[in-house]
Amino acid sequence: PCRFCLAPAISMLLGLCNNFAYVVMLSAAHDILKQQGSHNSTTPTPSTVALDVEGGKRSRYDCSPVSTAAVLLADILPTLMIKFSAPFFIHNLPYGFRVLVCVATAIASFLVVSLSSTMWISVLGVIFASVSAGLGELSFLSLTVFFSRDVLGGWGSGTGGAGVAGALLYSGLTQAGLSPRNTLLIMLVIPVAMVYFFLLVFPPSFPQWKCREVESVRGRDSQSRQPLLNDTDEEEEREKGAEGVFIMSGLLRFVVPLGVVYFAEYFINQGLLELLYFQNFYLSHAEQYRWYQTLYQVGVLVSRSSLCCVKFRRIWALSLLQCVNAVLLLLSVYYQFLPSAWLVFVIVLYEGLLGGAAYVNTFYFISKETGDRQREFAMVAASVGDSLGIAISGLIAFPVHRYFCSL
Repeated sequence: PCRFCLAPAISMLLGLCNNFAYVVMLSAAHDILKQQGSHNSTTPTPSTVALDVEGGKRSRYDCSPVSTAAVLLADILPTLMIKFSAPFFIHNLPYGFRVLVCVATAIASFLVVSLSSTMWISVLGVIFASVSAGLGELSFLSLTVFFSRDVLGGWGSGTGGAGVAGALLYSGLTQAGLSPRNTLLIMLVIPVAMVYFFLLVFPPSFPQWKCREVESVRGRDSQSRQPLLNDTDEEEEREKGAEGVFIMSGLLRFVVPLGVVYFAEYFINQGLLELLYFQNFYLSHAEQYRWYQTLYQVGVLVSRSSLCCVKFRRIWALSLLQCVNAVLLLLSVYYQFLPSAWLVFVIVLYEGLLGGAAYVNTFYFISKETGDRQREFAMVAASVGDSLGIAISGLIAFPVHRYFCSL
């Protein structure tokens, strides 16, 4: 049917809507911390005054009292917990129900963050965005096995587009004079577009509103696509659980390099970029940070959309190059040898190209090299890699931020 032809376009839209709130929260991290800092302080402190958190002495960096890694952790830890546990129970939740939860939590995230007056309420809003993105990613990635691989390419382009759209809209609207609060409220319309999921045409065995256990098995193809962990018999459940662990061990050659790529790039994005402030540049500190995030997302979009043109299996090479970027920018923060923000813009764009290429090629080759029976489970399980790398980078970014702000 012609509606099958819409599947790649709809998957692109779903990818854009699914990652939108997550990206916006990272782009708004500096503003969230600055806004809450001003709410919690009786005496406003100019953003150009950088103080050591403990001693009150002036630092050579324009530091926030709390690192933007705090927002990163709130944005990734719930996703990580979902991805670790979901492969073993998510098949009990119908896809339609999962999509509704994603829409509701994404809307809640924008409302809570925009209307909050304390740091912890803002963090709660970021957590809602994380739940939406995490549940959506593992659901839609596993959904791609029911369609041609063009749908996976559409998903990759959509998630990359979410980065550009979210970061660019947030940066552009705030640059134009709109407050961060009003900007977030305007973006409430984006998650609602995920209802286009219900326009997709699925095979008869697809569990849109019913659990897997009550779905009838129709035909040989349906049998080959049944989830790995859906049998109600206890002995078979144990056997399939062991098989799932075996499959996950086989995915390490993809998951580990992907995790390293994301560790390095989010250590850069949420640990170092806020410290790369050029005082004589025409953009303010907050504006520089927003445009760093925007250019990173442009790189991600370009490389995630490149699957139709080029495929790259050596993910480990991308992880090595990303680590070189992290070391270079770490040294530049300490020694301050980069002459201008323009050079950082170029490096961050290149960083995004590496990250997007690692993501889309990892899932392409997993989809290509796993059997029909294991593919859905493998796509869900492998999505842990990037989230784990991001979480570790957030934990390491805290002491790094504290160290540099004490200099």
